[in-house]
Amino acid sequence: MSDTPIEEMSFEQAMAELERVVGQLERGDVALEESITLYDRGAALKARCETKLKEAEEKVAAITLDADGNAAGTKPLDAG
Repeated sequence: MSDTPIEEMSFEQAMAELERVVGQLERGDVALEESITLYDRGAALKARCETKLKEAEEKVAAITLDADGNAAGTKPLDAG
């Protein structure tokens, strides 16, 4: 497991660790207590990935295009 706190992980770091956690759980070669710990960590990693994806989607949605399809700049996320 990574020493980086989950809330500081990039999307890529969290996804890579989540894949490792899932792999360990799928193999089933860990003790019950460790499985529970891994499951909890996996849930936190999944939530981090979802947060980072939402942030990226919001940034993309904030980019406006002009009539020719060219990036015209950005607008505030709360603008309608």
